[in-house]
Amino acid sequence: MSRAAPWWPAVLDGGDVLLRPLRRSDQAEWTAVRRRNHDWLKPWEATLPNPDGRLPSFSQMVRSLNGQARLAQALPWVVCVREPTRREPAIAGQVTVSGITWGSALGASIGYWVDGARAGNGLAPDAVALAADFCFGTLGLHRLEINIRPENAPSLRVAEKLGFRDEGVRERFLHIDGAWADHRTFALTAGEEPARHLRGWRENA
Repeated sequence: MSRAAPWWPAVLDGGDVLLRPLRRSDQAEWTAVRRRNHDWLKPWEATLPNPDGRLPSFSQMVRSLNGQARLAQALPWVVCVREPTRREPAIAGQVTVSGITWGSALGASIGYWVDGARAGNGLAPDAVALAADFCFGTLGLHRLEINIRPENAPSLRVAEKLGFRDEGVRERFLHIDGAWADHRTFALTAGEEPARHLRGWRENA
């Protein structure tokens, strides 16, 4: 089912944390963050099974992601952090809700990464919580899932903090860092989410 997305572009304001659409003008800052985090992200990054496949340019990526968002197929946000010394919030990662399915399923998957220099201070749970609240509340989705490498301890903690249910291992689920890799699937369905994710996880931390 394809439908127009009247709620895109969507900006989600969580105080110090902000989710907004990725823009072409973000290229220099986004590229700098990604380069600085190359070693931090490489073990968990999706790769193309076809060794001859070519990754899109930054502009192509932005155009593709926002095109998917306008068709209500995905929600691609950049994670930004407000800092007193900056006029504009600093780019600190991404959260992407992908594979949005309408009809009788009403589900989607959430993927995310954050700057390694900011890890461990609640940024990733805040960002994922904002996205989850939007999906359950504004979009009316029934199910959200997060698929995580079993070795990725920081991401496992994000799912745990937000109350996602462990549904077990999917063998050779995604092509990661050059090989097919097992993932653990964590999920929430509507009504299970702790009283508004963002508030709930902070109160129970």
